[in-house]
Amino acid sequence: MSSPILKLIAQRIALGVLLLFAVSVLIFTGTQILPGDVAQSILGQSATPEALANLRKELGLNEPAVVRYFSWLGGVMTGDLGTALTSRQEITTTLMPRLWNTLFLAFWAAVVSVPLAILLGLLAVRYRNGPIDKSISGFALASTSLPEFFIGYLLIYFFAVKLQWFPSISTVYDGMPFLDKLRAIVLPATALVLVVLAHMMRMTRAAILNVMQSAYIETAELKGLSALDIIRRHAFPNAIAPIVNVVMLNLAFLVVGVVVIEVIFVYPGMGQYLVDHVSKRDVPVVQAVGLIFATVYISLNIVADIAAIVANPRLRHPK
Repeated sequence: MSSPILKLIAQRIALGVLLLFAVSVLIFTGTQILPGDVAQSILGQSATPEALANLRKELGLNEPAVVRYFSWLGGVMTGDLGTALTSRQEITTTLMPRLWNTLFLAFWAAVVSVPLAILLGLLAVRYRNGPIDKSISGFALASTSLPEFFIGYLLIYFFAVKLQWFPSISTVYDGMPFLDKLRAIVLPATALVLVVLAHMMRMTRAAILNVMQSAYIETAELKGLSALDIIRRHAFPNAIAPIVNVVMLNLAFLVVGVVVIEVIFVYPGMGQYLVDHVSKRDVPVVQAVGLIFATVYISLNIVADIAAIVANPRLRHPK
């Protein structure tokens, strides 16, 4: 791998680390300026001033914000996400099962949506401006027009209430049989697939059509190659960089953007965990979940940037 590529990769990683640090500052600042008193929300309205003062001292709320931020950041860098204020349990202990549940849901949604989006994009290009292309584009437009919560409620109404094929509440737990887990996540995974499928498909189609306008594609057509061979052997490999980029962005959404879907299906993942503790004003939990979401999103964006750099033939074969 040439030095220009390594330099660009190092710059992307350094920028990602700097961005993550900036996000941590925003997350901490945002949780500190929330209205209300943490000690008051824990002890209730009937708490005495002495009890409130003691709890604030115990929680370190009397310390300056800068001191509390660096104390929190130091703990995060050593793997200590802190202690939940409401349950007094280690956040790492209670958060990890939720994280695995979210990753499990996102993984199966990606397994279905990524190859299906690429296949539909290739079909749309192969039969562009024809009935198949228009049907796929119409489905994509309809899918992107519907908000995810509406898609979720439609799935529940038809497949859980009317047909009773799948449960409306997606409950999973440790030790649950694998097939039962898959059945439990069918509806939320389908909702996520419908949310990201259209975007990936449209970007795949646009990327391949952009390559199809190149001179070497015209040369391949003059050689008598079929449209399918031109797309498979020439257009798709040269359009892989933007396709990988949009796939990574949508994978990041599958992990970070599951909050609404998890709440609708009462799925025990990170999104549901976050909403539960926002209502309780459990600041350390909100900070931990927000930082994990930011880390996943930024990391997948870095992977997308690196893939685009490595796939760029001008960088791999400099003159």
